[in-house]
Amino acid sequence: MRFALEKLLNVAHEDTGQGRRGANFLLAWWNAEVHGGFDITDLANVDPHIGAMATVYPTDYRAEIEKIIERWRPQTEKA
Repeated sequence: MRFALEKLLNVAHEDTGQGRRGANFLLAWWNAEVHGGFDITDLANVDPHIGAMATVYPTDYRAEIEKIIERWRPQTEKA
């Protein structure tokens, strides 16, 4: 599962539709109250290997998540 999460983190940095969806998922998972919710149907539009990471919590990847926040939600806090 860590592989899937790491792949999703990489994809979330891309300026693509899949990157946006991945970032939306990660940021909602990280803190939905601050970064907004996630439309679960968007998981149907990402690589199936990425969808497998839903069982891992991203705490070990805080620095990577903060970079994604800076890219996709620069107006919000890193919380």
